[in-house]
Amino acid sequence: MFDQILDLVKQHLGNNPQVAQAIPAGQEEEVHREVATQVTNGLAHQAAAQGGVGGLLSQLQAGLTSGSPVTNAIEGGLVSSLASKFGLPPAATGAIAAALPGLLQKFAHKANDPNDPSVTPDSITKSLPNLGGLGSMFSFGK
Repeated sequence: MFDQILDLVKQHLGNNPQVAQAIPAGQEEEVHREVATQVTNGLAHQAAAQGGVGGLLSQLQAGLTSGSPVTNAIEGGLVSSLASKFGLPPAATGAIAAALPGLLQKFAHKANDPNDPSVTPDSITKSLPNLGGLGSMFSFGK
C-alpha cells in the first residue's frame, strides 16, 4: 500500500504549483516519502478508530475537508514531521497539509474503484500488519 500512496503523493503534490514551490529543490523525494509515510501510518491508526478498513473508506468517501477527524489526525503528525525533519516553514507545511483532503479522496476513490486493482480494501487490510500488527483486528465489510 505504501508504494501506491507514494505514487499518489508524488502525483497530487507535483500537480499542485503552490505545494511544489514550497518544497525545497533537491528534497522532493524525501518530502514525498515522508508525506506517504505519515499518510500510511495515519490511515492505519484511523482504520482502528473507524472500526476497520470499511469504516475508514466510508469516512473517506463521505468527503474529507480540512477539519475532518481523519484529516486532522494525519495533518498534525505530518506538519510536525515536515517542520522538524526538513525545516519547512509554516507556509510550506500549510500548503502540503491543505492538499491532504484531495489526496485522501483520491486514495479512497482508488480503493473503491472496481476497475483499479492497485489499491483494494483487501490489500489495505493485508498491508496493515506491516504497520504494527494492526491488520488482524480489521475486516472489510460494506
